[in-house]
Amino acid sequence: MFPIDQYHRASSVEHACSLLAEYPGRKLIAGGTDVLIRLREGKSGFSSLIDIHDLDELTWINHTADGTLQIGSGVTFTQLINYLKNDSLLPALVEGSSSIGGPQVRNMATLGGNICNGATSADSAAPLLAFNARITLKSQSGTREVPVEDFYAGPGKVHLEPDEIVTTFSINQEDHQNTGSHFYKYAMRKAMDIATIGCAAVCRIEENRIQSLRLAYTVAAPVPTRCHVLEEQVNGQPVSGKLIRDIAAMVLEELSPRNSWRASKDFREHIIRTLADRVVTEAIIRAGGQL
Repeated sequence: MFPIDQYHRASSVEHACSLLAEYPGRKLIAGGTDVLIRLREGKSGFSSLIDIHDLDELTWINHTADGTLQIGSGVTFTQLINYLKNDSLLPALVEGSSSIGGPQVRNMATLGGNICNGATSADSAAPLLAFNARITLKSQSGTREVPVEDFYAGPGKVHLEPDEIVTTFSINQEDHQNTGSHFYKYAMRKAMDIATIGCAAVCRIEENRIQSLRLAYTVAAPVPTRCHVLEEQVNGQPVSGKLIRDIAAMVLEELSPRNSWRASKDFREHIIRTLADRVVTEAIIRAGGQL
């Protein structure tokens, strides 16, 4: 049995926001794959819950008239993978989603939960950053939208007000159409372990030159991080083996991996460079580039 002190079932997003305002400090629970673990471990602050599992307002995926892909925060990773695979969309996000736990976890875990826990190791974070994803948040005072990149406030922390709920993730058509993308997670036990390093790249190629490259990492800094300076430096460059080597040499300039019991800083730096080579190469090839 889980030591739950108080439990409220929200009937809608609006109801959930009002419950959060009425009962400050309550935790939202959707898939429960993170919250219930913390509850079982006796972490403080997790014994009073507001259940938003399977709300219709949060469990949908569609395209708007302008081609924007919108994903409800309550969509499970299994649902997301199946939708994207059917339409051959966003391979990097499919790969990131597929690396989360085992099938049982992906059947329950939600995209919103994976991002809202603030973990720098979240496997969906690097692909979302690389696709310039945005988050819509709702509270009793209204709605606001922020880039996923700006949502992170620090290790295990996000910019989420006490009465706010993440409702939607949005990706503009121009940020994924006619691109090649790839995500790779390095972990000791693959999907069944927390990432040592995760890396996602999204690129667009024209006349075998980099028209745009977006490169993002997890567990390479206190929060999931884009390599903006590197991206600017390689735009317009011809595709070549030398370009890939240069990217791998430059990538650490914007990252700050640390020592931990999972891996040393030196080992993480080696993996970061290796993944820059591997992931960018595959993204270029998928975009039609010739190396």
